This record gives sequence, C-alpha cells and structure tokens, in this order.
Amino acid sequence: MKWKRSIITLVLAAAAFMAPTAVLAEEAKAPAVAATQAAVTSAQAAPVAAPPAEAAPAAAEASKVAEPVLNTGNTAWMLVCAALVLLMLPGLALFYGGMVRSKNVLSTLMHSFVAMGIVGVQWAVIGYSLAFGPDMGGMGLVGDFSRALLNGMISFKDGAPVYTLWQNVTSEPNAIPEYVFAMFQGMFAMITVALISGAMAERVKFSAYCVFVLLWTTLVYDPLAHWVWMVDGWLFKKGALDFAGGTVVHLSSGISALAFLIFLGKRHGFPHERMAPHNLSMTMLGVGLLWFGWFGFNAGSAVVGVNNVDAAGGLAGLAFATTTIAPAAGGLAWMIAEWIHAGRPSALGFGSGVVAGLVGITPAAGFVQPGAAIIIGLGAGVICYLGVLMKAKLKYDDSLDAFGVHGVGGTFGALVTGVFATVGATGLLSGNVSQFITQVIGVVSAGAYAFIVTLVIAFILDKTIGLRVEKEDEIMGLDQTQHSESAYN
Repeated sequence: MKWKRSIITLVLAAAAFMAPTAVLAEEAKAPAVAATQAAVTSAQAAPVAAPPAEAAPAAAEASKVAEPVLNTGNTAWMLVCAALVLLMLPGLALFYGGMVRSKNVLSTLMHSFVAMGIVGVQWAVIGYSLAFGPDMGGMGLVGDFSRALLNGMISFKDGAPVYTLWQNVTSEPNAIPEYVFAMFQGMFAMITVALISGAMAERVKFSAYCVFVLLWTTLVYDPLAHWVWMVDGWLFKKGALDFAGGTVVHLSSGISALAFLIFLGKRHGFPHERMAPHNLSMTMLGVGLLWFGWFGFNAGSAVVGVNNVDAAGGLAGLAFATTTIAPAAGGLAWMIAEWIHAGRPSALGFGSGVVAGLVGITPAAGFVQPGAAIIIGLGAGVICYLGVLMKAKLKYDDSLDAFGVHGVGGTFGALVTGVFATVGATGLLSGNVSQFITQVIGVVSAGAYAFIVTLVIAFILDKTIGLRVEKEDEIMGLDQTQHSESAYN
C-alpha cells in the first residue's frame, strides 16, 4: 500500500503548491459561450439619431468602441478549430469501430457519421436558435426561434452582402462572423450525441438510433447549451464554469447513455461470451485523431474568454497547453492503474486513459494552470478506469464505456474545475467555496435533466418503433442486417 500513500502525498503537495499561484481575472464568470443576441450586431450598423452637439464627441467615441470590427486572424483561427472538431467525428468512429466485433464495424462507424448528417441539418434549421438564440420566456432555459434556419446573419446593402458579426460581450471590438461561431458550435452538437452511440453498439436498430439523434439533440443538448453557455442561461447566471463542454458535452452524453441502456438491455451473450475488440490498431488511430481534434475543441473555446479580446491569444494558448498535459497524464495513470490491477499494461488502456484525460480537462481547460492539469489528468485516468471496472460489478452492458469514460470523467472534470480554477475564476483551493457548490448544482441539474429526458425518449421509441434488432439479426451482425454490407470481404 506504500504506492497509494505516495500518490496521495504527491497529490496533496501539488494541490498545496497550486493554491497560492492563483491568477485572478477581473470577473469570475464562465468564458464558455456568451450570448449571441447580446453581442451580435451588424458590421455596418444603421445610423441613429445624432446626439446633442456638446455630447457628440463622447457619444461618437462610445459608438466606435461598441461597434464590432471583423478580426481576420480570429476568423481564420476559428475556421481551423471548427474543422478540427469535425475531424473528431471520424476519429470517434475509428475509436469505437475498432472496439466492436468485425460483424458490427460499419454499423458502429455509421453511428458517428450519420450524426454529422442529422445534426448538421437540425443545427441549421432549429438547433442553433434553441441553443444560442435570445432567451425564450426569460427563464434561462432555451432560446427562441429568431435564429431558425440561421436567419438574420446576412443582409444586403446596395446589393452587397453584409455579414452579422459575433463577439464576446465583455471584449473590445474584435469580432468573427456569426456564421463561423454557429458552425463551430454545431460541431460540438454533432459529436456529443455520437458519444452516446458507444453504449448502444452492436444491438440498436439503425432507424431507432437516427430518430434518437434528432430528438436527443433537440430536447437535451440544445437546452443544456443554453443553460450553461448563454449569458441569459440560468446556470451561466449562477456562475457555473464549463470552458468547453464538460457538463454540456461529456456529462450529458455519459449520463444519457446510462439511461438509454435501461430500455435497450444487454447484448446477446453478455457478459459470458467473449466480445473482444476486432482491430485495436483502428482504435489507437482514432485516439490520435481525437486528441488532435480536441485542440480545436478546447483551444477554440477561448473565442469567448472573459477579458480576452483575441480568440487566438493567450487563453487559447493556455487551453492548448492543458489539453496536451492532461491527456498525457491520463494515459499514464490508466496504464499504471491497469498494470497494478491486471498485471499488464494494454494499448487500449493507454488510449482510453488519454480520452479520459481529455474529458476531464475539457471543462477546466482555460481555468487552470499546467500543474492542476497534471492532477486532473491523473485523477481522470484512475477514476475512469474504476468507472469501467464498475460495469462488471453492476452488470450493465455499456458496450464501449460511454458512461464509464464520458459520464464519470465529465462529472469529475466539472467538479474539480470548481476546485483548481485560478485563471478567470477562483475555486475551492483559492478559498472560493461557493464556486464548488455552483459546480455541484450544475452537475446535478444537468445530469438529472439529461437522464430523465433520455428515459422518456427511450421509452417512447421502445414502445413505438422498437430499440433493439431481433436476436437473429444481432447474432448475424448489424453490418449485414441493418446495412446489407460487410466491412471485410
């Protein structure tokens, strides 16, 4: 047990070292996604009535400061980040696809790719408006329909297009086109629902999955994004910290995966039949693509950092650094824990630890310094490993550990953000107990909402079109029975 005491001593020492190095910003507010309706305005605003002559210079100066100005550097950076996040979908497809049996490879790949199609259209038609439109009803729960079909982002003056710009409400004029912001956020919506597919692999009907993707994104993801990432969202107003999606993306998807399993049931033969991954080389390639794309996921979220007027500036650099450090620590922690527990380290274990570290750092990426990122990565690796082991004891069939990694890791990351935050906000180690309490409220409320709504969706689908394929189809494999294809000839 000496190694356990050594690890505990190391963690406590590092935590004590971190506390006095707090770097405080002027405001302790979440720099995740700020309100579009409060910050969005036209690049060429219509003239207004002139103020009195004596007030004209001051008014003109104030108007000059308030008017957004397109920043081409920020725009280029956000275009790259959006593309990087989209690349995570093929990465996730390979990560999940390698872990299933060969008869279900294409089916598993399709779960990630079809989410790109369904959510890509849903986001443009209604999703963006529900998530980032002006608040409906003043309760901070969901946006209105003013941005449906991405309405109002372009106008014409003398036949020339004028693009609506988006900027953080706390920053100086330094904006990007709202189209770019909308697409960046759309990539988040795509991958979030695709994460859930890891729990239902090898036995879910493709038709039921497609309907689930549409309903879940509309009823769960879009409202949660509004709660946490809009200035008029109720959790944003409470000061909940979620830099890039620990609560909105990982906690919600992991908890929803667990809820869906209640109605889906176990795979035929689980847990007695061996269901080994068919191609771990594919899975490890997926890990690399996920880590690569995650830099856009986390560093790109600096676009709305408090007091950060440059999306490609210092806060993005911090998020990039922590997104390098935490998954490295997570991979090592999972590998060592598995080495001690099972006797040998595995490639799948290291890769899973990297993903766990990425999940853990996501809500904290721009709020913590590198020392804390190491601790978060180590903690996520060990805790998610234990979360996966819990599956065997509780006997639920989370095929590819969506809950064990994303549900457990997202919860851990959201909570420790309220402990280690020192940049732009203060956490428990800096004496801010209320921030940790706010994080707990955010985790409980978002988790409960996602779980309950997912239960309702799964119940309705189960009683109407059905969730599971027939036993014979499952034994034959979903590639043939759902898609009439085979991954390998």
